[in-house]
Amino acid sequence: MKTVAEILDGMTIASAELVEALPDDSVRCFACAHRCLIHEGKRGICKVRFNHGGKLHVPWGYVAGLQADPIEKKPFFHVLPGSDALTFGMLGCDFHCANCQNWVSSQMLRDPAADESIGYIRRVSPEQIIMAAKRSGASVIASSYNEPLITSEWAVSIFRLAAQEGIKCVYVSNGNATPQVLEYLRPYLTGYKIDLKTMRDKQYRQLGGVLKNVLDTIRMAHKLGLWVEVVTLVIPGFNDSIEELMEAGRFITSVSPDIPWHVTAFHPDYKMVEPDPTPVKTLQRAAEIGQEAGVKFVYAGNLPGSLREYENTHCPRCQTLLVERTGYVIHQYQLTEAGACPKCGTKIPGIWTDHPESVKLGGWGMPRLFA
Repeated sequence: MKTVAEILDGMTIASAELVEALPDDSVRCFACAHRCLIHEGKRGICKVRFNHGGKLHVPWGYVAGLQADPIEKKPFFHVLPGSDALTFGMLGCDFHCANCQNWVSSQMLRDPAADESIGYIRRVSPEQIIMAAKRSGASVIASSYNEPLITSEWAVSIFRLAAQEGIKCVYVSNGNATPQVLEYLRPYLTGYKIDLKTMRDKQYRQLGGVLKNVLDTIRMAHKLGLWVEVVTLVIPGFNDSIEELMEAGRFITSVSPDIPWHVTAFHPDYKMVEPDPTPVKTLQRAAEIGQEAGVKFVYAGNLPGSLREYENTHCPRCQTLLVERTGYVIHQYQLTEAGACPKCGTKIPGIWTDHPESVKLGGWGMPRLFA
């Protein structure tokens, strides 16, 4: 009987992209900012990229999750509101966050309790994913659930075909990127959602990352012209101090005050079970701090209906209500076909439809599983 590692290793290809071959049959991987030096027969930190015969083998030809999600679930609030994103994920991650809500997928080969995710696998081709997107009516294809950076070769094989069909593509990522992987993705990627988990490097290292790498990714992605939205899960006692939230807000503003910042509520999950869920008042304070720091578009998430003013999009100039939301459901959409405020004409940063009458209002706001 094959082990889970053997099953996963059987769904890989040798890749010459995002890698440097070294004279001793070692390879240097550039899919994420760990930049792993991987010797023959060894694995990278993510566990799913490995060196066999002096070649880097990377995940290929399967999904462990595939469903049509509201784009707001990613969350992207400034990318085609009301649309669906056909979302696929594989297995593995370059971080080991104690509160990961997708840990069964992300911690495969790191935590034996995640072995059950091998049963989620479905072999598919890029063409089949495009067909699924068209059948579902999705305007966007998203790579999510596990960390997409470590499966970028597979994502690009899908995104190339999506671009030919006029489907936009986005990443939902921890932001632990390299210049090489961002340049590789840039021709196909429209949006990049990045988690800014903390402004303390010591705490980032507890999660398996480095603060500077994530800050650099936010800067690089914005400079490359990707539409960036940033998410901070506000965890009581971990990253919810006024000082740290203000640092995060000021950093985002320093890159661009037009970058939306989603401050979202924590709930106990996986190995992080001690902090209580984030109170509404803490989330409201975080949103107010973001505004004080100069971020034009601050949203509060994971507590639908509790902070209505921070679920909606307003014109930063005249405060006209432009997009009204509850959770993932759009109630009103007032932007013009040029993506501007109908009252004062201010152009609102984002990726908007040029057919505002087509925006889906009052939808289910729920994912749809794909068989």
